Amino acid sequence: MEIIKQTSSIKTVNPYNNELVKEFAPMTDIELAAIIDKADKAFASWKNQSYEERAKVMHKVASLMRERKEELGKLATLEMGKLISESIYEVELSADIFDYYADKAAELLADKPLEVKNGEAFISYEPIGTILSIQPWNFPYYQITRSAASNLMAGNTMVLKHASNVPQCAQLMEDLFIKAGLPVGVYNNIFIPGKEIKSLVSNPKIKAVSLTGSELAGTSIASAAGAKAKKVTLELGGSDPFIVLDDVDIDLAVKTAVDGRMWNAGQVCVSPKRVIVPEKMKAAFLAKVKDVFATLKVGDPMDKETNVAPLSTEAAANDVIAQINKAAQQNATIVLGGKRMDRKGAFVEPTIITDITSEMDAFHEEIFGPVFMLYSYKDIDEAISIANATKFGLGGTVFGNNIKKAVEVARKIDTGMVYINHVTGIAPELPFGGTKNSGFGREQAPMGIYEFVNEKLIRTTTPKAIY
Repeated sequence: MEIIKQTSSIKTVNPYNNELVKEFAPMTDIELAAIIDKADKAFASWKNQSYEERAKVMHKVASLMRERKEELGKLATLEMGKLISESIYEVELSADIFDYYADKAAELLADKPLEVKNGEAFISYEPIGTILSIQPWNFPYYQITRSAASNLMAGNTMVLKHASNVPQCAQLMEDLFIKAGLPVGVYNNIFIPGKEIKSLVSNPKIKAVSLTGSELAGTSIASAAGAKAKKVTLELGGSDPFIVLDDVDIDLAVKTAVDGRMWNAGQVCVSPKRVIVPEKMKAAFLAKVKDVFATLKVGDPMDKETNVAPLSTEAAANDVIAQINKAAQQNATIVLGGKRMDRKGAFVEPTIITDITSEMDAFHEEIFGPVFMLYSYKDIDEAISIANATKFGLGGTVFGNNIKKAVEVARKIDTGMVYINHVTGIAPELPFGGTKNSGFGREQAPMGIYEFVNEKLIRTTTPKAIY
């Protein structure tokens, strides 16, 4: 196989060994316009399908994903490098989300009566058209599912622009939808370079945009959509705090924090990127973190014994190394790791950094890799201040035995989600989304299905009624 450097073209490159596996030609403007026309035409009939008919398709998608979870899992691991166990879990989670909306959509979108003085009034929830979904590579099935399950059950159609390094996962999802009986045109995968997305937003047949990605991409797409008065939901990453209270089981807190940080090789928006511990606990906590790091096995993500995978691409690995080097130059302490591993593939050593101050870039940036950053605090007000000091506001964790106190701290953290005694997680029935520069809007849970529907008021009264 050819050994290549990652480029911006649409291709599968195995990050375990940097070998080119498969390449795809970008679609032409004519092909792309035809796909959007097809989605727009399909909307005219799909919006009139009953919830029961839509649910049959979604349940079938879920069933197919579970039946083929090993195949789908191996493909995700091949394309973006995550551990095979994590890939299979992602497939199962995605199936659960399809089932959730298939079961709940009719109830969630039923007409909602309103209390009025005269006559009657209710809210009718109606689909709006074709949604453009722009998704990243780190969860190639789940990211699709998060926007697709709710919107397809609501009666919208979709056009998916997935990350260019997971093209086979993207195409396989469309194939699964067709096999499950989804009418042609309702869900459409497209292959185009990222630089062409902005112009796609202005197409009048695209009615709204859902994006998970970088802050730069989010602001660019939101600006393009806003210019055409189109609604957008954005999830733009995070730098989640993990506040450790002084009453914890320190071993459990350490294991939870390290496991959470090494999840997907640190390439998770809601990974605990800043672990904040009492000053009196810092030395003991750090020593135990180093002990857990000593047990980490970096290697082949297809090997079930491996617990730290490569990063998604060579470019991603080099970016993380550049951030670590800058932290060292700015006088942060690199306790462990901090280098590329001496082997083929997009590997970065699991790294521990301490002594990070607000003058350093690492204090403010999101580091998307296996980098554990440890902070300390004198009192809980300082811990909250550190937690809220970044521009991000996606998730967070408070770890402590006193649940009442932990909840009080959680209320003061300026993020969209906070978990007590668990890293920020994912479940179909729980909303996902952030605040500040982490974006806006929610996916999953009841909230997710209302983002791209028209909440239409229907009012019955008389000409002489007084409202």
